[in-house]
Amino acid sequence: MNQIERRDNDMAYISDDAVFAQQAECRKILQQLNFMDRSDFDGIKKVAEKLLGKSDNPFINPPFYCDYGFHIEVGKDFFANYNCTIIDVAKVTIGDNCFLAPNVAIYTAGHPVHPDTRRSMYEYGKPVTIGDNVWIGGNAVILPGVTIGSNSVIGAGSVVTHDIPSWSIAAGNPCRVIRTITDADRNKLFKDEEIDTEAWDDIVANGFGGKG
Repeated sequence: MNQIERRDNDMAYISDDAVFAQQAECRKILQQLNFMDRSDFDGIKKVAEKLLGKSDNPFINPPFYCDYGFHIEVGKDFFANYNCTIIDVAKVTIGDNCFLAPNVAIYTAGHPVHPDTRRSMYEYGKPVTIGDNVWIGGNAVILPGVTIGSNSVIGAGSVVTHDIPSWSIAAGNPCRVIRTITDADRNKLFKDEEIDTEAWDDIVANGFGGKG
């Protein structure tokens, strides 16, 4: 089994010349993305689609960093804000309508704990899965092997070391569930502040208010 096959089977592997060749192709796309005219929204979107492959209407605010790109699978209307990093040694699967705030980091890569073994240059990747309609706050870190359920919010600065269930507000280091998101949250804007009537009427009229 070659090193690419070992990597893609979530086994211990070494980054050999074939692995680095794949990374080099990704870096060519990142070079284009990260040095584009920041006002060229259409151009940025096209490069984001090229980088992520299987995607539907993604947008990335540069700069953005990843190892391969083709290990990242996002659903429709994905948005990553400034300076996000996805270390996609293993598969990163992100559902529809997900938002990453600035400086979010998703890590699938890891190294052996014992220093002698680590010096061998063997490493590994464990997949990360994020459901639909998830918002991850700024400077949050998602660690290898984590699953975040649909419709959840991860607070800014969180370090997510374990799975987070759906419909949860979770935060902290390590990240813990604070409470469940309920129907009472529909018309909330910031903390207990309610969305103003004009905006709420527009939300309802466009089918997002949970009312027919």
